[in-house]
Amino acid sequence: MELLSHLMDGFAIAFQPFNLGMMALGCLLGLFIGAMPGLGSVNGVAILLPITFFVPPTAAIIFLAAIYYGSMYGGAISSIMLGIPGASTAVATTFDGRPMALQGKADYALVAAAVASFVGGTISIILFTLFAPPLADFALRFGPQETFALMVLAFATFVGLGGDDIPKTIFMILLGLVLSTVGLDVISGRPRLVFFDLQGFYKGISFIVLAIGIYGIGEMLWTLETSRGKVEIANHRFTYKRLMSALGDLKRAWGTMTFSSLLGYFVGVLPAAGATPAALMAYGLTKSFARDPEKFGKGDIRGVAAPEAANNAASTGSMLPMMTLGIPGSPTTAILLGGMVIWGLTPGPLLFIEQADFVWGLTASLYAANFVTVILNIALIPVFVWVLRMPFMILAPLIFVLCFVGGYAPDTRMFDPWLILLFGFVGYVMRKLDYPLAPLVLAIVLGPLAENSFRQTMIADLGDWTVFFTRPLSGIIMGLAILLFIAPFLKRFLSRGKTSTLET
Repeated sequence: MELLSHLMDGFAIAFQPFNLGMMALGCLLGLFIGAMPGLGSVNGVAILLPITFFVPPTAAIIFLAAIYYGSMYGGAISSIMLGIPGASTAVATTFDGRPMALQGKADYALVAAAVASFVGGTISIILFTLFAPPLADFALRFGPQETFALMVLAFATFVGLGGDDIPKTIFMILLGLVLSTVGLDVISGRPRLVFFDLQGFYKGISFIVLAIGIYGIGEMLWTLETSRGKVEIANHRFTYKRLMSALGDLKRAWGTMTFSSLLGYFVGVLPAAGATPAALMAYGLTKSFARDPEKFGKGDIRGVAAPEAANNAASTGSMLPMMTLGIPGSPTTAILLGGMVIWGLTPGPLLFIEQADFVWGLTASLYAANFVTVILNIALIPVFVWVLRMPFMILAPLIFVLCFVGGYAPDTRMFDPWLILLFGFVGYVMRKLDYPLAPLVLAIVLGPLAENSFRQTMIADLGDWTVFFTRPLSGIIMGLAILLFIAPFLKRFLSRGKTSTLET
């Protein structure tokens, strides 16, 4: 009853006219910030942070949290409509969202993304409300050993993303891991793989640069070659009937959304993990455990629902260590943490006691922001679908321009657009040679996390690699990863055994 009383007090604060207006504005801005390739929630929150210094702290954090929420929804828009991930959190949405758009089901994919995001957000907020302190305490048990084991588990799911050609998938994972090491060594400070001693490589290869190059430029070159510029996409008006049909089609993904929400929230709670690994793991595990994995990557609605539910759940989960422990769970929450300190608030367990109005006002605003954003997203679907009605010979140059602007904007380096062009050509060649692109992109995301946690463990445990198996939590996760990794080989062996038995 005390919890319910606190929550009701929080709703009274969140629904104050000024706070409600700030929340609605934040949701709308976040939706378009997330949809802009290369911008994403981190840059959006950082750019708009100074505005909040002119409003009360509660209204400020509600506004910034709403931007964070809206950008999680918005990242799917450009992934589905243009095949360009709006942010790293939405790259997995591209795998099935873009094929659905090319099949004339862009509105179905957008509805699936909106509903899955709503489900993920709702489940995660409820868990946040009920179990904040215990989950934060459990997250502290995750050291670098458990983090590395979790990354290995993610890599094991990648094997399922490459279809039947496992050697090509493993090769692309290893290539992504190599590219993730380009730049300065975090421990020794020495340069690694700085090709031709070019200064631009010293800062490393940005994930968004690689993703935009491969999925934006590379896919566009492939489309132009195969279609000669004549791309026929079925155009439909987004009607109430199609909305109901899309919701009906989404019924078979409820289990996927629930599982992905729980997984996303758990991964989001872990310090420094964030929404991107959560989305990638949700997609990989959903495909690995599906009865018909061959449908993924060709426009399966579950391939949209899984990453969208996971990244929204993780965005809420990442706020938990920030609020209860003062440890940011993602880059965006690190900026929010900085804002809280500037506003004179001290994150930690005492925050729930000393600043109860602030904490419960924020918690209640997350419920409201989740509802407002799904309404905005579905209401604006006709606007998003209108993009596909443009002639392809007009849309293609527009996509190229967005790719280069999106790659240049985060770091404002001219080196990045050149890299985008290079990766675009590489992606085009890989596509022609039938190499899976998803494992390459996903490996460069998790590569730095895996390397840092592995090297921390080796330093702390004096090079004893068996610690990954002797610690209870990391041992369980590593065991599951090994099972997932050998599963495709076991399936092949069993299927060959059945075939030979039938022949005899």
